[in-house]
This record gives sequence, C-alpha cells and structure tokens, in this order.
Amino acid sequence: MEQKLRDYILDVIEDRRTGRAAGTIRAVLSGFSKVYSVLVQGRIRMYKIGVFRKKTLGCSVISVGNITVGGTGKTPVVEMMARALKDGGRKVVILSRGYKSRESKVKRFFRRKFGYVPRVVSDGKKVLLDSLEAGDEPHMLANNLPDIPVLVDRDRVKSGAYAIRKFGADTLLLDDGFQFIKLRRKYDLVLIDCTNPFGNGRLLPRGLLREPVKNLARANYIFLTKTSGKDVEAIKQEVKRLNPKAEIIETVHEPLYFENLETGRHQPLDFIRGKKVHVLSAIARPESFEEALSQLGAELAGISRFIDHHRFTYEEVEQITRQARDDQVDAIITTEKDAVRLPQVEPAPVPTYFLRVNIRITAGARDFADCVSRICYS
Repeated sequence: MEQKLRDYILDVIEDRRTGRAAGTIRAVLSGFSKVYSVLVQGRIRMYKIGVFRKKTLGCSVISVGNITVGGTGKTPVVEMMARALKDGGRKVVILSRGYKSRESKVKRFFRRKFGYVPRVVSDGKKVLLDSLEAGDEPHMLANNLPDIPVLVDRDRVKSGAYAIRKFGADTLLLDDGFQFIKLRRKYDLVLIDCTNPFGNGRLLPRGLLREPVKNLARANYIFLTKTSGKDVEAIKQEVKRLNPKAEIIETVHEPLYFENLETGRHQPLDFIRGKKVHVLSAIARPESFEEALSQLGAELAGISRFIDHHRFTYEEVEQITRQARDDQVDAIITTEKDAVRLPQVEPAPVPTYFLRVNIRITAGARDFADCVSRICYS
C-alpha cells in the first residue's frame, strides 16, 4: 500500500498523472513549495548577514551532500574521501545525522542526562550499533571503514566537538551536510545524479530539490555521479553556469562483487550471467540498480520494490524468499544498503546476495587529489 502511494505521489510530482485529483494535489504541493522556499532562503540569509552565527570547531570540516532528495551515490563518495584523508595522515571522524535511525527512549534519556554523548556507531575499532540504531548509511560506513570512527547525531556541532575531544579528530567529514550550514566548513562537496540531476526543477514537496539550484554556488567541488552511458555535457554546462568556480569531478558506480548474506563469501560479477534472479530493493531509484544487474547478464525473473529506507519485516522477507523459490530463481539480489536491514530467514530456500559497489572517478581525478592534498597539508 505504501509503495503504491509513493509511486502515485512521484507520478503526480513528475507530471505523469493527469486528471482533476492530480492537478489539485500539484496545486496544493506548489503552495507548500513556495512556503518552503521562503523558509530555506530566509534561513540561509540569516546566516549570511550574521543574525545566526556559524560555529567553528578549530579543525578541518568537509561536507559531502546533495541538493536533491533521493540517492545520488553519496555514501561511496564519503567512503572514498574518508579513506583518502586517512591515507594522507589525517585523523578522520565521520559525522552523520542518522536518517531514519531509531533509539529507545531509555537510552536517549541516559545519554542526555549524564553528559552529552552522541551515538557511537563505530569507535574505529569495532562496530557498536546495528543499522536500526545507527541508520543504514552510517552502519554501512562503519562496516566498510573499520578504522574510522562514525558518530550519529542531528547536531553535528555537538558530535563534532565530541569527536575532537574523544577521538582526537583533526578532520570531520559531514555525511549529508550541505544543508547543515550551522557548522563552518572548509569545503563543500555536492553530488548530482546524472540520471535525474534536478528532478522537475521544483522544491519540496512539489519536486525533489532541497533548495534552489542557484545555491550550488556554495559548493567548492561538484561530483557528477552515475555518468556511465550518459551524455553529461549539457549537465556540466548547466553546473558551470550555476557555479563557474567549482571543480567538476565525474564518477561512475562500479560493481565489484556479490557477497552472500549468510556465508559472507564473495562471487565475481559474472556469477549471475544467464541466471534467473529476484531483485529486492528499498532505495530511492531502484531502476538504476535493476538496470545494472541486467547489464551484468542477469535475467530479472522477479522484482520487489519498497520505499526508500524501508525496514523489512521477517514476514516480508519470508514471503519474498518463498516466491523466489516457487519461481525457481537462482538467487535473490539486493543492494548493500538494503542488506543491513534484512532479517535472516532460516533455512534460506534461496541464497541472497548483495552487490558491493565502488565509486570510480572518470574525469577530474587530479582535482580530487588536489582537494585531498589541500586538506591534508593545510
């Protein structure tokens, strides 16, 4: 039901629905967008003229974010940047707001009652929280970066101060931080998904933009993601018009291998060539994931889509695995982000794998290296 409602609203937003009901919804959403625009731009203006003051923590702060809602491939870029900075000798801590994470009221009470402590997803030695308490992306980052602390809190000023005090951080990496203008940063890295750069060009809730596209002028580096097979020249020209000073870095999402959720064993990419698979995902743009599997040679015998960040139940997964077995598929394939939210069905009638994806720079590698050098040697 929630998936059908989501699809309907997206169709209305993207003008794929006609009729009186769709037109009425668009008119109402347009009104809310105007209010939202005034609030967003007003808040930015208050910081610009000094009514609100930005906080400074005395160390390098780097933000990785986007200007639209939905998946732009931000987590792999955060991971790549964190590794590069650590390899350059920096003491890095990742700060996330932990979107859709949950915390019990008891834990929250004790955490706030006896001195401020953010949720520590990883202390740089071991992962301490599951995906429910940490959120999908922070949990993924903690798993993939075992030697880099990951903290979760809505207030990145407080969690940043804790990172400096507790972990000796000299570099703070803000995951999804472009709109968190409260904290002064050294560089803003903004990601644009080339499969859907600015949605329909409208602000939330009538469109997908978190703020007007002209605000890209705040960015120092702009990453064009998912450029594989896309004509990005028009997007690049638009980005240059909006921000002539920013360096533009082009990237593709590069599949690495499949990992069995039960055994942890890796399989090469050609493992699914010619095989029947059932695709399971709860991400913003499942079409890109499904297309990637098709390009790897898989036959998509079944597809299960849920809304972004959906928390899977045991009953849902059991039903999907039962359907996959009845369809006689060879495997269930999901994303790495979704894998951390899948309850284990035992015995599993069909093996489940997630696709491990890396980010690869196809143009602008020198600009990225220069960015890392400026941070490491400043």
